[in-house]
Parts: sequence; C-alpha cells; structure tokens
Amino acid sequence: MTRRTGRLREALGAFAANWRNVSLRRAQLSFFAAWAAECAFTVALSIVAYDAGGALAVGIVGLVTVLPSAVLTPLLAPLADRGRRERVLFIVSAARGAAMGIAALIVALSGPVFAVYAVAAASSVAASLFRPAHSALLPGLCRTGNELAGANVVRGMLDSLASLIGPLVAAVLLALVDSSAVLAVAAGSAFCAALLVTRLKYESAPSGHAPRAARVPSLMTEVVEGIRAVTDNRGLLLILLLVAAQTFTRGALTVFSVVVAIELLDMGDSGAGALMSALGVGAVCGSLAASMLVSTWRLGAWFAIGVAVWGAPIALIGVFPQQTPALLLLAAVGVANALIDAGGFTLVGRLTPDAVMARVFGLLETLVAVSIGVGSLVASALIEGFGIRPALIIVGLLCPVLAVASWWRIRRIDRTVQDLDEELGLLKRVPMLDPLPLPVIEMLARGLEPVDVDAGATVFAQGEVGDRYYVIESGEIDVIGDGRHITTLGPGEGFGEIALLRRTPRTATARARTATRLRALTADRFTTSVLGFSSSAVVAEEDVDERLGRYRPAGRHD
Repeated sequence: MTRRTGRLREALGAFAANWRNVSLRRAQLSFFAAWAAECAFTVALSIVAYDAGGALAVGIVGLVTVLPSAVLTPLLAPLADRGRRERVLFIVSAARGAAMGIAALIVALSGPVFAVYAVAAASSVAASLFRPAHSALLPGLCRTGNELAGANVVRGMLDSLASLIGPLVAAVLLALVDSSAVLAVAAGSAFCAALLVTRLKYESAPSGHAPRAARVPSLMTEVVEGIRAVTDNRGLLLILLLVAAQTFTRGALTVFSVVVAIELLDMGDSGAGALMSALGVGAVCGSLAASMLVSTWRLGAWFAIGVAVWGAPIALIGVFPQQTPALLLLAAVGVANALIDAGGFTLVGRLTPDAVMARVFGLLETLVAVSIGVGSLVASALIEGFGIRPALIIVGLLCPVLAVASWWRIRRIDRTVQDLDEELGLLKRVPMLDPLPLPVIEMLARGLEPVDVDAGATVFAQGEVGDRYYVIESGEIDVIGDGRHITTLGPGEGFGEIALLRRTPRTATARARTATRLRALTADRFTTSVLGFSSSAVVAEEDVDERLGRYRPAGRHD
C-alpha cells in the first residue's frame, strides 16, 4: 500500500509541476489545441476522400498529404535548433490554422476535391514541424529526468484527450452539419495553439556553446548532423524504428476505421469518429496509468509493451468483427498509445544532445509521416486484395513481433538511462549546477570523467593552472591553503571552480583524506554551462565569494 501511495503521490506531483510552471502549462495546452485540431481534421479529410473515391482514395490521400512533410521536415527542423523554439511553434500553428480554414471554405463552396488535398498537404508540413519543436522545447522547461517524464505523461494525456475530443467533435458535427464545419472548428483550435505559445519564459541554451560563425552551417549540413546523432546511437535508432512500426500501424488504422465502421460494422460515416473516440478513451485511461511510471527506470520496457499492444488489438478486430469488441479493442490501443508517449518520447529526449534535439525529433516526424502514409496505402491495398478482416490481422501482427524481437536491447537502454540518472543526481547535489536545465546538466553528466585518488594523494596543488572541475562521488578531500587546513569536503560536494571561473591559478591544494572517487569536468564544458545561464551563474558567484571569504591565498587581492 505504501509503495502504491508513493507512486500516486509522484503521479499527482507530475501534474502539479506542469500546472505550477506557467510556461510549461501554456506549452502543454498549446499541444492539446494543436493535436485536437489535427485529429478532427484527419477525420474530416478521410470522409471527404471516401465520399470522393472510396477506401482506395482514403489511402492515396493519406500518402499524398504526408509526402511533402516527409521531404521538408528534416530540412526545416534544424531551424528550431537555431533559436527559440516557441517561435517555430507559433508560426507553424498559425500556418496550420490558415490551411484548415481554406480547406473548410473549399468544401463549403463545393470546390474541387483536389484543392482540399493540396491544402491538406500544406497543413501536414506545418503539423510535422510542430511536434519536433515542441518535443525539443519540453526538456528546456524541465530540470530532472523525472520531471521530463512527467511532462511527457501529461502531454500524453492531453494527446489522449485530444484524440478523444477531436474525433468526437468531428462525429457530432458530421452528424449535424458536414465536413466543412469540422474543418472550420479545427482551424480555430490551431489558431488557439499559436496564441498559447506566445511569451513563454525560459532560459535557452547559451550562445557560448560554440562560436557564432560555427553555428550557422547550411541546412543540409545540419540535417546530416541530426542523422549521425541517430545512426551513431543504436539505442536511439531502435526507438525510432519501433515508433515507425507503430505509426505504420496507425496509418493503416486511419483507413481501417472508415472501412470497418461503414462496411464491416454498419456504423455509417460518423462511426469512424466513434471508433477513433474509443481509442481516445483508452488513451486517457492509459495516461493515468502511465503517470504512475514517472519515477521508474523501466520506461523502455513499458514502451516496448506499448508497441506490442498497439498492434495486437487491431488483429483481434479481424477475428471478432462486432461493434462492442471493436470499441473495447481500440480502447486497448489507446492505452498502448499512452505508454508509447510516456516511454518513447522521454527516452528520445534523454538519449539526444540538446544541440541536435529538434533535428532528431524532425527525423522522427519524417519517419512518422512516411510510415503513416505507407501504412494507409498498404492497408488500402490489402483490403482490395484480401478483404478487410485478413488485412486487419496482417497489419496487427507487425508491432507485437518487432517488440518481442527487440526486448533485450530495450532493457539495455533502460540500464543506460539508470546510469545517467545516477550521475545526474550527483551533479544536482552541487548548488551551482542544480538550477541548470535538464538538457545542459545531462550534457555535463555525459562528459564526466572518473578519477580515482589514493589516500594522501594530491588532486591538484596550490598555484597550478586549473583545467578541471571535480565532484566527489565517494571519499573525502582536504582543502589546504598556504600550509593550513581550510575544510574537508565529502560526497556530493564540488571543488576547483575558483580557478576556472576567476581565471586564476589554483588558490589551494586539494588532497585525498581517504581513497576517493571523483568525477571531473573539463574547464570549457564547466564554464560554458555554468556561466551560460543566469540562475547558475549567480549561485556560482556566491559560492566563489563565500569560499574566498573563508580563505584568500597570501599575496593575491583580485
């Protein structure tokens, strides 16, 4: 009972932290408005395509509308790594609102259906840029891995609510009015998403991480850097490939939902919205369960389970083609979707350096866009060739098979994140490092070098040039100045910052009192991070003043 109560308290804490942080709250609500618009827009577009050309048209439109975004997203995503990411969110949300509004007008005036498809393709380009920028923004608004996991859980719940409310609103409007009304409401929601991200307050990465001239290479060069960040990290590559398999199934589901509702279950046009709403209900319930996993180091395992469960229920719909089982099975898919959001996006954010974060998420969105398009086309071809029930079974088995095959590699990723969390926890014990945003302190954690010092050995001597900052993992360090003992430092304390921050020789000698395990940071990495953020720079200055107030080397007055 105590363990469950603790998990519940941590889950509630994740939601409370998102609400108290004004910028994080506005960013999350913007995501909800944007995704609700996208879900309603997808339902309306599917109905427009089905009325114009049947199931095959739905599949073709699904592919055609994502091709432009698949090509342009990796080329445009580097722009979100160059400046403040909320500006990208504002621009793309406003562009999506305009595109959806134009589509609503064309449908209302009975204009050419191909014009609707063209506008939908333009909207998909903007939509594909929203997630990379938003996903790259979230770590900068968080300070710990658990806080980031909590933010992704909250976003997953909002995603689930949007997946429920968007199709539900679409179903009601389709029953009462027509597709143009759905498109108009979606446009309004997209404009709300744009307004919500204005005036976000957070500290972006310091320009001091690299010379200005070196930070403006060609877009293609930056794209290649993003690709290398993925291909050089096998764990990250595996996560992206599993997401691609899941979104392939999701693309197939956009076709299946229409055909199953109309042809297999006799639910009519609004039945497609009802089926997708069932998925949203399950996703909301799944998000509540996922919130209990925020503090665990097994997010990879839950992610793999989510991938498996995303496909299995779809196969079972082909076995049990009745309304009630279909609704329940799609609710199970929604639960799996919540696990994927909590585990997958958090792991990508934890495994990716901040400097290429938006590019990696851009590549992810490209995989998502291509996979959804290919999935919708393959689903249409399977329906035409084998019928709806065999198509459901064939596509539904893909994700479970891949999840089982990759299980042990996913568990190794969990252990890697656990090790990173332990090092991050050590750094967070140092007051001047604690205020740093999560991506920055994780960068420091990845750069830690182990240093073992025997009892009585000198780490550095007074008067030497400083080239490293040290944090004590275990053991004790005596600080000796001008031959007298000043203080003894223990685990979780750092030393060596004065020479680096004031650019002076070492002001004292550091000697191991016991066998000691240290973690070292290079001077450039330490100073760039600490001085690049006002919150940490203020604490660092106070720390230096306090230490020099206790002891100042003879003959030095600066």
